[in-house]
Order: sequence, then structure tokens, then C-alpha cells
Amino acid sequence: MIAFLKGKFTVKTPAIALMDVHGVGYEVHISLPTYSYIQDKEEGMLHTWLQVREDAHVLYGFYSLEEKQLFLHLISVSGVGAATARVMLSSQKPEDIVAAITQSNVKWLEQIKGIGKKTAERIIVELKDKLGKHNTTVTNISLPAGNSLEQDALNALIALGIARATAEQAIKKVLKADNGTENLETIIKKSLQAI
Repeated sequence: MIAFLKGKFTVKTPAIALMDVHGVGYEVHISLPTYSYIQDKEEGMLHTWLQVREDAHVLYGFYSLEEKQLFLHLISVSGVGAATARVMLSSQKPEDIVAAITQSNVKWLEQIKGIGKKTAERIIVELKDKLGKHNTTVTNISLPAGNSLEQDALNALIALGIARATAEQAIKKVLKADNGTENLETIIKKSLQAI
């Protein structure tokens, strides 16, 4: 198992980071909070979890052990895969997810893409006691210089497994409703909620 990577960030997008670790390039799937943390850094460390599937090995990276632990808690629940857990971490603040689980707020969890009523109930039953004392912190994402806000949001949604046409419609809907939005994280979260 690869516990962490420490090296240079050669490419950073809201969904994937490429890391050069002593000449070896790793593709690491990340959440929006992790992107927020690394977007202005040239090098650093990510805590990682390797998913071994029959058709691929997928490496997930996290800026903090707390985010990684929440991700591992989420994927331990039947019906919640790694992609769904990453969407959860990208569309909502980790502390809000923990609060919803510990307060048994099924309706709030259901608003997250990929989470139905039965899955939300299962998450609460299996994780409520485990997450009672879980603490996380998240920083806001600002618009990186020289990038198209709409294009970055589209790339992030596609990387999270959303179909291009669906992602484009959701982004246009969000930007039309809130013309002054200049925060990438806000656009992506609102787009995920609009799908």
C-alpha cells in the first residue's frame, strides 16, 4: 500500500494531480478541498489510498489524514464506492458531512449526487458512532490565474464521472442563476447539486 507521496506537483486540476516523486510520475485522484490546499504549491505531500481493481489501480490523494480517514469511513459503507466518496468530499464540506451523519440527517445526505435514501440511512447507521468526534477543516478555493472558470468546473465534473453534456448544462444553469460567481469550488458544488 502507498501511504503517502512527497514530491513536485507537475499538473494540478480540481480532480487530478500529477506528482513527480524522484522521477516517477503518479496520477492521483483528488477532491476539491485537496485541490484548494495544493493549487498554489509547487511541491508537497499527499496522504494516499490505492484502490486495486480488476481493470485498474487508482490512487486517491488527500491533503490531510482527517480527509483520508473520512474517505475511508465512507467507502467502508456498502453501496458507497471510491468515486461516490470523492464526489461527497468535493460537493460538501467534510465537517458538514460529519455533522449530517452524527445528527442522522438523511434528507441532507440525499441531496448529494449518487446518494439515495437507503444509502444515506446505511451511512448514518454504520458511521454515526465512529464519526462522533471527527474534526476536519477546509479552505476555500479561489480562481487560478489564467484559467477559464467554466472550463475548470467542466473538467472537474467530468473527472468526477459526470457526463459532459450533463455537466455543461448544470454549469450553465448555475452561472445563469448566479452571474457574479468567481469561486470554482462554489460553482462545482452548486453544479453537483443541480444534477
